[in-house]
Amino acid sequence: MNRTFTLNGKPIPPCMIGTWAWGKGYNGSKMIFGKTYSEVQLTETFMTASRLGFTLWDTAEVYGMGNAEKILGKCIKESKDTMISTKHMPGKKYKTGENENAITGSLHRMDIEKIDLYWLHKPYALQENMHELAKIMEKGTIKSIGLSNCNIAQLKKANHFLEQNGCQLSAVQNHFSLLSMDRQMDVVKYCNENNILYFGYMVLEQGALSGKYDKKNPFPLFSMRNLSFGRRKFAKIQELITYEKTLAKKYQVDVSQIPIAWAISKQVIPIVGLTKPEHAQALSAGVKVTLLPAEIERLESLARKSGVKCKGSWE
Repeated sequence: MNRTFTLNGKPIPPCMIGTWAWGKGYNGSKMIFGKTYSEVQLTETFMTASRLGFTLWDTAEVYGMGNAEKILGKCIKESKDTMISTKHMPGKKYKTGENENAITGSLHRMDIEKIDLYWLHKPYALQENMHELAKIMEKGTIKSIGLSNCNIAQLKKANHFLEQNGCQLSAVQNHFSLLSMDRQMDVVKYCNENNILYFGYMVLEQGALSGKYDKKNPFPLFSMRNLSFGRRKFAKIQELITYEKTLAKKYQVDVSQIPIAWAISKQVIPIVGLTKPEHAQALSAGVKVTLLPAEIERLESLARKSGVKCKGSWE
């Protein structure tokens, strides 16, 4: 049975919406995904998703180097119910006040006063960063603290350092998909046992598991995702994609919703990137799907059989 999760005492939707593909420029939509999207289209996407109940939105200072935050900031002026999650990419060596400065920058770009969930984007200098974030949380500009791209040992350390400062880690955000699941299950288990939310990003492997692409129709040539997931990998996961299509037909949803439904079945909150209104509509239908145990087992078996294991260069 899927759980109902809360953040800061408020129920949250079954998926968080990601904006990595929103920002232009370095580390933005064109460079990573091979496409760009107009602000008009993204605003329409935001409004559609919000109407459908997707009120928790995730961004980061490095998505388009601040541009994704700026676009999201314009959108949220039209919705009072939006909860914001954003992140700071720390240096390997801690610098006094770097989190405070990063938070100030994010607040300014989005034109907001508080951040609902604030992440350390990499688990660097955990003791110093967690201490500073705990002090900032006391001031009220951030409501909860999360850690991204961490292993089980780093997660436990971060939680320990926060407990020393009278608070607790609220969430983890890691790479979680059918092609990365085995190295994450100990983290998911720890989170579920310690009242820590686990958010999974790249559940669709940037589209590789969406059913839209295959070895004959690969990712855009000049994009980072094409470099990490080429034709040979698509050939290896063909049987998995075929089974996803079978399940999608059974449940009458888009193929992309099957890996999302699978992640939800693992007590994970998927982070799903949306760039078109119809994507939000498809997601609204997909989150209602409850896969059978045998279907979950089959998906995982085919994923392991493919031999494809995905891991980002930043992990």
